[in-house]
Amino acid sequence: MGAERGRVLVVGMGVSGLATATRLRRAGWRPVLVERAPARRTGGYFIVLFGAGKAAAARLGLLDAVHDRSTTVPKLDIERDGTGRPGMSFSELPGKPWTMLRGDIEDAAFSILPDDVELRFSVVPTLIEQDTDGVDVTLLDTGAGTSTTERFELVVGADGLHSTVRRLAFGPSGQYLRHLGYMIAAYQFRGTPAGLRPGQAVTLLEPDRSMWVFAYRDHDPTILLTYRTEDVAAEFRESPVERLRSVFANRPLGTTLGDVLDGLETTDELLFDSAEQVRMDTWHRGRVVLVGDAAWCVTLYAGMGVSTGLTGAELLGTMLERHPDDVGAALSAWEQALRPYVEHYLDGASADRRIFVVDNRMQLMFRRALPWLRRYRLGRRLAARLVRLDEIAKYKNADIVGAATKTEGTAVTR
Repeated sequence: MGAERGRVLVVGMGVSGLATATRLRRAGWRPVLVERAPARRTGGYFIVLFGAGKAAAARLGLLDAVHDRSTTVPKLDIERDGTGRPGMSFSELPGKPWTMLRGDIEDAAFSILPDDVELRFSVVPTLIEQDTDGVDVTLLDTGAGTSTTERFELVVGADGLHSTVRRLAFGPSGQYLRHLGYMIAAYQFRGTPAGLRPGQAVTLLEPDRSMWVFAYRDHDPTILLTYRTEDVAAEFRESPVERLRSVFANRPLGTTLGDVLDGLETTDELLFDSAEQVRMDTWHRGRVVLVGDAAWCVTLYAGMGVSTGLTGAELLGTMLERHPDDVGAALSAWEQALRPYVEHYLDGASADRRIFVVDNRMQLMFRRALPWLRRYRLGRRLAARLVRLDEIAKYKNADIVGAATKTEGTAVTR
């Protein structure tokens, strides 16, 4: 553990917050980790851990606490009537990324959290005021209804897409949120959806909507339903179940889709939200810094949320160690090293989204032809362009922290 530094407030007890608190404690800081919820959340939807995430997880010391849940049952692309054809699985991508649940990573990050990190639940910041030497933060205990103001040398906002720290320190969220025009719904399915084999992943693609069943070799599957919308606000005027049934009501549901939609009626862990990005010119201001979705939400479609959260945490600790007497220089070096990768993920969101939900029948027919096209050299090149295999190898599988420690102060060639 490094020389003792000051107190740091970390807001948010998800992957980014837990990893940041652990890494900064190792760097000598004294973290206070606060969470809006009354307890740690469990469960979570499907994630992919690309090479960048695995490298950061290894550096943090949590890689051994997780494992790849990829199934060996061949993936299928299906129709509503149950007709199926071979599909492409995430394990076929460069670097063979691991598939797992978000809760797997959160549990692993919590398991390595040092015992002397102070944890507070049902606590939210309500006021952030800073000067050159530190930050005064007013913290509300929502359970007790009491507020206290405390002094910190650094504040880290790791509190997600709708970040309170971002609003208090950087301004209203409307300045930074970018709607993509799509909705996402995700939940854990109990058992196996009707019409499928245990451990079988499937995709049902239709123009402007899709269903994904993410299967695992040692866990119940998780579901992703996503669709295009012209009016994000209108999507929240009905219950998520009503909206999703309406989206797929144009013709008979079929066995598997019908069972998946029925599963919405009983789940108590449904994520239903619009697909949004966070775009900011800077992720730090004075002694306040944002990490993870609070700073750069790249959307679920990019598959890099957890990987960038882990990378941001590890790199932040590294740069604070390299600049122990200058927080501003550390934060600038951290952002300079990380931003080119994150900007690439943000810029690629539209292309990544078309992997999950197609725009029209032409794209759909091309996707259906992929297994046949991949038998031929030209077809393999077309498939590689669609899935952006070269970019996955260069950006999503990069050891970002390792590269930054070798070339601190230089930009990554894009």
